[in-house]
Amino acid sequence: MKQSPYILYSDGDGNIFEDTSLYVTGRSGWDALPVPADEWIELPQGGTLYELPGRRGIGIDVNTSEMRLCEKGWAVAAFIPPAYTGLYLAAYETLSDAPTLPLFCYTTAGWFDEKFYVPAVRIENDIRQESSGFDDEKIQVGVKQFLSAYKHNRLVQHLAQNCCLTYHCPAARNYFMGRWECPIPSSPACNANCIGCISFQPTDETIVSTQDRLTFKPTREEIVEYTVPHLETAPYPIISFGQGCEGEPLLMWETIRDSIIEIRKHTQKGSININTNGSKPDAVKALCEAGLNSIRVSTNSAREKIYTPYYRPNNYSFNDIVESLKVVNSFGGWTSINYFVFPGMTDSIEEYEALRKLIKETGLRMIQWRNFNIDPDWYLGKIGVAETGECMGIKQMIELIREEFPDLKFGYFNPSIERIKGNFEMDFAH
Repeated sequence: MKQSPYILYSDGDGNIFEDTSLYVTGRSGWDALPVPADEWIELPQGGTLYELPGRRGIGIDVNTSEMRLCEKGWAVAAFIPPAYTGLYLAAYETLSDAPTLPLFCYTTAGWFDEKFYVPAVRIENDIRQESSGFDDEKIQVGVKQFLSAYKHNRLVQHLAQNCCLTYHCPAARNYFMGRWECPIPSSPACNANCIGCISFQPTDETIVSTQDRLTFKPTREEIVEYTVPHLETAPYPIISFGQGCEGEPLLMWETIRDSIIEIRKHTQKGSININTNGSKPDAVKALCEAGLNSIRVSTNSAREKIYTPYYRPNNYSFNDIVESLKVVNSFGGWTSINYFVFPGMTDSIEEYEALRKLIKETGLRMIQWRNFNIDPDWYLGKIGVAETGECMGIKQMIELIREEFPDLKFGYFNPSIERIKGNFEMDFAH
């Protein structure tokens, strides 16, 4: 790109247009900014454009270079697919009667030379969740076969009917295609009250959860029954406790521990992972002793003062998640953070320094730079942030962290044991 793309707007009926009198801007924290030309890429396959009702996009006048609103329609944002990290949010002015946006990411988007563009970087070469890699016919066949093979297994029923067929969860779809990472929802309860929880929202909240939460406690037998065959037969297999359709898996740590022990009696293949809030270091230690290979701890920030008002934890603190990472590292396991990227917060100088400290303190092995699925105004208001401080830009922050910590891996997905122990950059998914 040699110039900024033009701003997009929606007419409210699902039609999107470009306004060639305005260059599109990006949002960092509360501010609208011009986006550097070299940070634009074509909207990747699998990306989606959203209308933002009750919001007017902010652009730069092509003649005067002054910022002004696009009054022709509602603002537009992009949902960029997994493996890509957005660098700027959509910039807009919110009207007083605007509804709260659903729990998706809202990357700025523009139009130039007959193409849609977004400011983003490909942070992960793994193709496991690319839309072109899913075969609906194979998935349907897999669902039928697995439901027949595991007629009385509530977890397989849940993964089929709820996750795969209703919500088109990429992890569940991959499972029913017999490949890579197998999800293990395991806990209907949670010890955090995350503002942006995707599986549970209070009835009086202005948003709704994007999916239904698991409603039962699976047994060791149910877990072992379908995960052992996956580890034995799938290419580059991983099984992962802790999914978006459940609460906190560490609340079920005894069942998970017993499941890991039993699984390893039947097979030594593949990797056993847990996606968690990291709230119970003692439980994490017990899982490592049983054979846990890797952990991914989710966080919106490396700063306790930003973490706590978002997660609203019950009976644990930010220090516990730090300790959980240290525990897994002490066992030689793989440690990742699921890092919710919010331009203008994640790339602040204060956050950058806190992240550097976290990496050094825990021996962190990987950062999964995930797009934060949340209404930006609503989020900042909920956690009480009026000023985000000096920021360096997401792309610049990624580059600085990579330069200082050359052994730290970047990505979007949990790596297989082959990547962990061998060539991390291997192109296994193809």
